[in-house]
Amino acid sequence: MKRIIFLVTIIFLQLNSFAQKEKGEAYIAKYKDLAMAEMQRSGVPAAITLAQGILESKYGESDLCIQSNNHFGIKCKPEWTGDKVYHDDDAKHECFRSYPDAAASFRDHSDFLKSRPYYTDLFKLDPTDFEGWAYGLKKAGYATEKDYPQKLLKVINDYNLNQYSLLALQKQNNKSNIALAEKTNQSTFVANENKPAKKIVPVQENEEVEILTKQSTPVSKEKKASVYPDGIFTINHSKVILAKEGTSLLALANQYNISLSHLLSFNEMDEVDILPSDSLIFLEKKLKKGAVDFHVTLADETLHSICQKEGVRMDAVLQYNKIQANMQPMTGEKIYLRAPAPFIPKTIVIKNFSASNSGK
Repeated sequence: MKRIIFLVTIIFLQLNSFAQKEKGEAYIAKYKDLAMAEMQRSGVPAAITLAQGILESKYGESDLCIQSNNHFGIKCKPEWTGDKVYHDDDAKHECFRSYPDAAASFRDHSDFLKSRPYYTDLFKLDPTDFEGWAYGLKKAGYATEKDYPQKLLKVINDYNLNQYSLLALQKQNNKSNIALAEKTNQSTFVANENKPAKKIVPVQENEEVEILTKQSTPVSKEKKASVYPDGIFTINHSKVILAKEGTSLLALANQYNISLSHLLSFNEMDEVDILPSDSLIFLEKKLKKGAVDFHVTLADETLHSICQKEGVRMDAVLQYNKIQANMQPMTGEKIYLRAPAPFIPKTIVIKNFSASNSGK
C-alpha cells in the first residue's frame, strides 16, 4: 500500500512539474518581446523582467494580474496617480497599481526600478549579470522573502531566460549599427553634394556575384565590444562560446571533449584550423526553430552568421525561406526562423559558392 501511495505521489509531482513548466513557457512566449523592448528602453535585463513577472504574477494567473494587469506586485506608493485596487499582502487591504494592459505594467516596472535611488547600483552591473541583479533586488528591498534571489535564479536557469537579454543586446547593437550607417551616409552625401555624380549600377536580385576572400589594400577595422559573455552561455537553448580570432578549432574540440568533426557539424563549417575572426562556436547541435520569428539582415551578415547569431540550423532556415545555400539575403530582408516565410526574401547568388563562403 505504501508503495502505491509513493508511486501515486511521484506521478502527481511529475504531472504538476510538467504543467508548471508549460505555464512558464506560455508566459515567456507571450511576454518575451515586451521584456526585450523594455531592456532596450530602460536597461532592465529581460531575464530579470520575465523571472519577476513569472514569480510575482504566478505565471500570469494571480488575481492581481488577471483583474488589474499588475504583473510585478507593485504597490501604489504616494506618487501613484493611476487606477488602484486593494489586495491582502504583507498587510490586509493594501493598495496596488492597476494598469490598462500588460505593456503598461511592464513599462511601469522598468520605470519603477529606474527612478528609485536604491536600485541605481543595479544599472552599473553587466546587463547579463542576472545573479547580481537577483541579489541586488533583494538587498534594495524589492521583496520580503529571504529566498527571493534563489527563486529568481531558479526561474532564469530553468527557462534559459538570459538568452532574451542577449537577444535584446544584439538587437540594440544592430539598431546602433544601422543608425551609424545612416548617419555616415548622410555625412558622405553632404561632403560630396558638389562633386559630379557617378553612375552607380546596383546589384540585381539573383545576379551572380563573386565573393573576394582578400582585400587588394589593407582595411583598418575598429574592434567592437562584444555583447556576449565569457565562457559557455546559451543561444536559443544551445550551448555556445565566443571563440577569439586565431583560436584553433582542434584545440577547442579537445578542450570541450568533442570530436572535431562534430564541432564542425554543429557549426555547419568546412574543415578549418584557425579562426580568422571572433566567432560564435556551438558546442552542441542547434535547434530547428529560433527564439524569435525572424531576423532582419544587416549589411555585413551572411546566412551562416545569421544562423549562428540566432542559434538555428541552416537547413531549417533554407527550408523556411525557400532559398538555397548559395543565395545571400540582401540588406533589410527578413529571414524567418520558426515557420515558412510569407514571401521569398530578395537575394543575390554567390558565384563559385562553397560552404567556406558562408562567413562567420
